[in-house]
Amino acid sequence: MTIRCETRDDDANLVVAVTGELQLTDAVALRERLLKCLAEQPDALLVDLAGLHVVQSLALAVFTAVLRQAARWPGTPVLICGPPAQTRRLLLAGAFRGLPLYDDLAGATAHLRDERRIRPSLSEQLLPVSGSTRHARDVATEACLRWDLPDLVAPASLIATELVANVVDHVHTMMTLHLTLRPRYLNIAVRDGSPVPPDPPGRITLEAAGGRGLLLVRELAHTWGWLPSKDGKVVWASLRG
Repeated sequence: MTIRCETRDDDANLVVAVTGELQLTDAVALRERLLKCLAEQPDALLVDLAGLHVVQSLALAVFTAVLRQAARWPGTPVLICGPPAQTRRLLLAGAFRGLPLYDDLAGATAHLRDERRIRPSLSEQLLPVSGSTRHARDVATEACLRWDLPDLVAPASLIATELVANVVDHVHTMMTLHLTLRPRYLNIAVRDGSPVPPDPPGRITLEAAGGRGLLLVRELAHTWGWLPSKDGKVVWASLRG
């Protein structure tokens, strides 16, 4: 990889400084690194390109892909900061037009202060034991009632239960259940300590004796998926609010 990524916390935001020479061969690794940053669910992800030189312009599609994922989940603003003149011209042209560009980190941070909204959230650390599924259901129910979403109590509690049960049954690590209310969506996510992707639910039937969890999540959620994190993965689902 011909580029480097350095991350740091900036209050509740996460800043990623991308430096070096960007080529197409870097796109996959850079995308994975930025997705891992999204999996941390910061208030905003600021991508500092001040030290980046673009060798192959098509590699900039990585930022479009990351913004697309951020819009699906976790709803985190992704701001592109401080691109050099050549990179800015490329980002303002063609398929990359519309990316949120800022002259520097200070400008992006000022914008976030102006636009910041309190996003209600609840988090719980859970052990990989059977009782955690019941606790997950209770947490999801509490969140829906607290945020005046009574119609989502049933689907949210079932999704939370199934995501936690998947960790209890198959992963066996500590986990974090996180519920966040975003504009138009309730997001439910479970982070565990295994990098192994969840099994696809394609061949599982509702009549099967086991393995139905992700099938139920797929049927109930508006959208769902998973992302790698720095020490495992996050499996997430969104419900329309």
